[in-house]
Amino acid sequence: MVLERQREPLKPRELPDPEPEPGQLLLEVAACGVCRTDLHIVDGELSKPKLPLVPGHQIVARVLSGGERFEPGRRVGVPWLGFADGTCRYCRSGRENLCDSARFTGYDIDGGYAERAVADERFCIPLPEGFEDLHAAPLLCAGLIGHRTMRLAGDADRLGIYGFGAAAHIVCQVAVHQGRRVFAFTRSNDEASQAFARELGAEWAGDALGPPPEELDGALIFAPAGELVPAALRAVAKGGTVVCGGIHMSDIPSMPYELLWGERVLRSVANLTRADAEEFLSIAPRVPVRTQVETFPLERANEALDRLRGGQLRGSAVLVP
Repeated sequence: MVLERQREPLKPRELPDPEPEPGQLLLEVAACGVCRTDLHIVDGELSKPKLPLVPGHQIVARVLSGGERFEPGRRVGVPWLGFADGTCRYCRSGRENLCDSARFTGYDIDGGYAERAVADERFCIPLPEGFEDLHAAPLLCAGLIGHRTMRLAGDADRLGIYGFGAAAHIVCQVAVHQGRRVFAFTRSNDEASQAFARELGAEWAGDALGPPPEELDGALIFAPAGELVPAALRAVAKGGTVVCGGIHMSDIPSMPYELLWGERVLRSVANLTRADAEEFLSIAPRVPVRTQVETFPLERANEALDRLRGGQLRGSAVLVP
């Protein structure tokens, strides 16, 4: 499925098999998760993708040929970070997610809304056993970004999660496993998502713009709505941290300084590192994380994106070639 112009539906296209360059793998795609970042690209909120583009960056695939790191037939994951130069000051300080020369799967590099793909073998991830292809796909962005977001919030015992979609439903399970108390925030009338959060261990679920039943120590914002930032700052106790986990967000409204005062911290998450992947994929089987997925044939990718856009998914959407 190909994005030819932003703000238009994806189009089915027959393309030649991609040719791997030295150091790349030729991959047979088994499943590809649908991420809100894909939606931001399609809808024009991320403005400089390569075009035409094959989207998709939560790829579960098997190696057909190429490279030296993996044998043919090995199952690997291909995440958002598709290349970093390894030489800049960010890469040399363990922050390859901030590399100025980074290239991203399904944005700068054709991704996994396809039957075959190529990827730099250095940025492919061995996947743990115990996760079927469909259930492994959401771990590769929803899981990784969710994990990084929660880590940047520190050891928050009372943890608020704003927006209960793909990332949140994974993070909630990890947080509960770690003994944290989870408070889930959704649209006021979204009773289905609130019930879903409670099923996964949240002790409270309610209106994202209202007060929690008690102060929070940290808050993770996954919904791309800027008005949630002052709401989350208002909810956290002094010294608490609010982390914005998305790649795009609507404008944050003006707010009084007193919401930030009291040594509260507001920060963002940008991309991920290979170390994030190694760490999270060692944690996920121990929880164990159970991803909730809704599957779509590849040719129905536009339907999956529409359902994500409309907030109609429970957990994650996954495309199957």
